[in-house]
Amino acid sequence: MTQIHSVAVERVSYPLAEPFSIATGTQETAEVMRVVVTDDSGVEGIGEAAPVPHVVGHDIDAAVVAAEALAEVLDREDPTEIRSHHRTMWAHPAANVSAIHALETALVDLVCRDWAIPMAAYLGGPPQPVRTDMTIPIVEPAAAQMRAQAATDAGFDQLKIKTGGAVEADLARVQAVAAAAPAATLTVDANQGWTQDATRAFMQGLHAEGIELRLLEQPLPADDLPGLRRLRDQLSVPIAVDESVFSPADAHAVIGAGAADIINIKLAKAGLVGAVDIAAVAAAGGVDVMIGCMLESAIGIHTSAHLVAGLGGFVHVDLDGNQLLETDVVDILGGPTIRPAGPGHGIVPQTSNSG
Repeated sequence: MTQIHSVAVERVSYPLAEPFSIATGTQETAEVMRVVVTDDSGVEGIGEAAPVPHVVGHDIDAAVVAAEALAEVLDREDPTEIRSHHRTMWAHPAANVSAIHALETALVDLVCRDWAIPMAAYLGGPPQPVRTDMTIPIVEPAAAQMRAQAATDAGFDQLKIKTGGAVEADLARVQAVAAAAPAATLTVDANQGWTQDATRAFMQGLHAEGIELRLLEQPLPADDLPGLRRLRDQLSVPIAVDESVFSPADAHAVIGAGAADIINIKLAKAGLVGAVDIAAVAAAGGVDVMIGCMLESAIGIHTSAHLVAGLGGFVHVDLDGNQLLETDVVDILGGPTIRPAGPGHGIVPQTSNSG
């Protein structure tokens, strides 16, 4: 039996190729916490988390402090006891989801590398290719049109459009994308930015233009489950929730309220073990799942792709975060197809942007 020998925690900063704006703010860099867990035979596992304060409620400073505290409770422990470590870490006074997400990823990566298997196999299936969408941020219609054209030229046939501001401006952006990419499947993410009236007005505007959506993500504040239920009753488009679900308990509450057709699972919100459990709750409740990401490197993106391949059943994949970086940790061909491989999540950083 191997034991955990050391845990290293570092900050990494990735400049974005272009500023990325959504309803809750603009990012110009991706600030990531990376952890490396090493066992006593020298095998390493790598994980990362990209804490966004308005989403997870803490910044990267708090994530680092938590990860360093949790590293102490993992010292000399068996890395294969993932569920036990999950419970122990969440019970720790310093716990936050970013630290747990990064450490759980690193632990599973370490175990899979030690066993010489891909992470997808550990999670239940072979590492099959995963096809992602491309996100169009909140930009003026002309810029949205250019981004949509560039995405379709690169092979993307699914586009996710950020909205959540003034309805007229949001409609103009979606119309521009639809004009530039008439064959693409479109989704819209309002990041909690609308009211019920604004959502209905937006959908009426799309209907008048003959534009159809595959899904509408988080149009209302996360805690407005009754409002989301009413929109589901009134609109024909499937309603997805993102910020409403961080845990299996949240998923249970959303399903019980009839507030969503689809739950967006993100490792950044739930950690790896929590994400697996949310998918199980959704399956039991008859609700579909999709997967999303933060602005993160191939380490995080490929971990999520392994989850998709391993569990199966995801109706939509939004794992384009690393393609928005100026430079990634490895030289991976861009485009809509992610090819997860092993051992572990298969990513060993080739570049360093440590901050």
